[in-house]
Amino acid sequence: MNFTSNFTLNLYSILLLLLIYIHVVRQIGRKFLQDKLYIFMLGISILLLLTDVFSRFDGNPGTIYSPVNQAGNFIIFLLNPVLPSLWLLYAHYQVFHEERRMKKLIFPLIALNAVNAIILVISQNFGWFYYIDSGNIYHRGPLFWLPVSMTVALIIMASVLIVTNRKNIKKKYYFSLVFFPVFPFICVILQIFFYGMPIMLNGVAFSLLIVFISIQNHTINTDYITGVYNRKKLETFMKDKIDMSTENKTFSVIMIDIDDFKLINDTFGHHIGDIALESSVKLLKSCLSKNDFIARFGGDEFYIVLDTSNINDLETVVSKIRSCSDDFNKHEGNLYKLSFSVGYAVYDFQSHLTVEDFQKHIDKLMYKNKRLNKKSK
Repeated sequence: MNFTSNFTLNLYSILLLLLIYIHVVRQIGRKFLQDKLYIFMLGISILLLLTDVFSRFDGNPGTIYSPVNQAGNFIIFLLNPVLPSLWLLYAHYQVFHEERRMKKLIFPLIALNAVNAIILVISQNFGWFYYIDSGNIYHRGPLFWLPVSMTVALIIMASVLIVTNRKNIKKKYYFSLVFFPVFPFICVILQIFFYGMPIMLNGVAFSLLIVFISIQNHTINTDYITGVYNRKKLETFMKDKIDMSTENKTFSVIMIDIDDFKLINDTFGHHIGDIALESSVKLLKSCLSKNDFIARFGGDEFYIVLDTSNINDLETVVSKIRSCSDDFNKHEGNLYKLSFSVGYAVYDFQSHLTVEDFQKHIDKLMYKNKRLNKKSK
């Protein structure tokens, strides 16, 4: 592959990743760990693709090409293990969703990257990884296989982690996580056997696009623990419902708070607490139709938005939810019991309440029900 072809392919990949980077930073942000890791992967990939162009300035010794070629290859070999290291951390977090557990991987990965950096620096005098001759031509060194093996090993570790823990991963995410290393791995193999075909990073760019479409972009409006909509989407959805309401057609809202959720967390730990949130969502979904909207407002609070203007129909749904929680609590195998404090109301078109005002109204009704539940215990 000549310089022009390499430059063109890398340029397209860089522009693609830059667009994704800007979108993720603006729309998703760095609030959650998985978003931070994904943004780091985008940044490192862009830097590597840019540097890869500079590492192709072979020939013309004694010109600016020589130091550019030297610097480009040095940075490429320095950062090569960084990207798969970030991917391993990202995959680990997608499987377990535990920061403390994931952080145990950080120090071994830092050590691995430090070893690579030390050998790389020493290699500048001995040409172990690579060397650039007097004609400014790049050549592979006798230990070229070492950084390649690091990259392949980290990718395989991430893949094994994903496959062996597939039950912990949402089905709609599993394919993207398994598929991620396919293109980079094929490209690495091609680079080993076909000298002068530097396409591994372009494979990474394509894989990052797949992850963005199926996972990262989905997190804009989705709660990462329960998989239902998040507060941001809730507020947008309720605003649209209010705008579309008329005297003859409006909507209803149910606010739900899990009773004694703190006790579940304190007794069994946050991991079981997360499972309790997921169980609550499954329970609520079993009482609703597919078209009903459910969102996690925050903590242990959820909102349900229904296309009904009839208070009797609304109360029927609330009764069904309470009945479902009673059925759940009859199973002796459950570690905890699930009960809910509920506030609900039909939106009054004549009131012209804003989203915030209507939520405050529902919130008061929910806390009134919560106080009654505590008195009855």
